[in-house]
Amino acid sequence: MRDPLMTGYAPKPVAGLTPDQRIEMTARKVACDGEAASGLGHPRIWLHIEDREVTCPYCSITYVLAEGAGEDHGH
Repeated sequence: MRDPLMTGYAPKPVAGLTPDQRIEMTARKVACDGEAASGLGHPRIWLHIEDREVTCPYCSITYVLAEGAGEDHGH
């Protein structure tokens, strides 16, 4: 995932173009391989939900942190 602070770019949903697929997560670390978007998939990447949501730069699935979740600690 591109760091918007370093690259000036972060994927943003575009109305009418980006699929409006939002998946609620209970952890901040998310593995995305695009299977949920089209069934065709893409290379598996790991995303980190910094605030409330993160959008996959490959398939535009948006992962949303569930209310009260995300206090996972670990490596």
